[in-house]
Amino acid sequence: MENLIKRTAAIIKGYPPVVALTGSGISAESGIATFRGKGGIWSTYNPEEYATIDAFMQNPARVWKMLKELAHITMEAQPNPAHTALAELEAMGHLSAVITQNIDSLHQRAGSKQVIELHGNNRWLICLKCSKRHRVSQSLIEEIPPLCQCGGILRPEVVFFHESLPHDAYQQAVEKSQQCGCMLVIGSSVQIFPASLMPILARQHDAIIIEINPEESHLTSEVSDIFIEGKAGDILPRIVEEIKRLSP
Repeated sequence: MENLIKRTAAIIKGYPPVVALTGSGISAESGIATFRGKGGIWSTYNPEEYATIDAFMQNPARVWKMLKELAHITMEAQPNPAHTALAELEAMGHLSAVITQNIDSLHQRAGSKQVIELHGNNRWLICLKCSKRHRVSQSLIEEIPPLCQCGGILRPEVVFFHESLPHDAYQQAVEKSQQCGCMLVIGSSVQIFPASLMPILARQHDAIIIEINPEESHLTSEVSDIFIEGKAGDILPRIVEEIKRLSP
């Protein structure tokens, strides 16, 4: 483990720009269960009934029952040492961006500035009638479905199943993946397209892929140059400290 951390620190310093791709595993350490994991939201709510755009448009109040529960979970969660370590890497000039599949905004709350949200976020609600954006709050989502002042139904600024990704976020993610010298894949099995495409693009453009996960993924044997097994909240702060040691 110590040798892998030292190698990773040296690569981060030596192969800029560095990009991180994060999934739900990084937020699991903040108490947000992965959607498909034990205790995850899909163990209670069938995603085909609650997570598609068609389901929302047909019965927004029903879907908002699930969205309200998810909103409470994410609003109460706090960034963990993995989020903080990535923000510190960016502040030190060693990380150009975080590409995330998460909607919880924990990267921004930890201090990361360059965050590309592939699946949107739950910080904002959008009126289906007048398109006005509202900052999410406990009071705003007290009644379901929440309504705009114009009477329109509000939807979260997240990507539902069967919706396209935000164009700008997708394009930025592709560009960052193609241009990076090193990609950190953190807390993600990278099975959902198009996030799964990003390490492939990076590898095709000769980037070094460093995977940090509690267990192996399909990337481990096929794409990753280095695999560090464990919790990101334990490993990333150690990598940051090693970089500081190399750059007193």
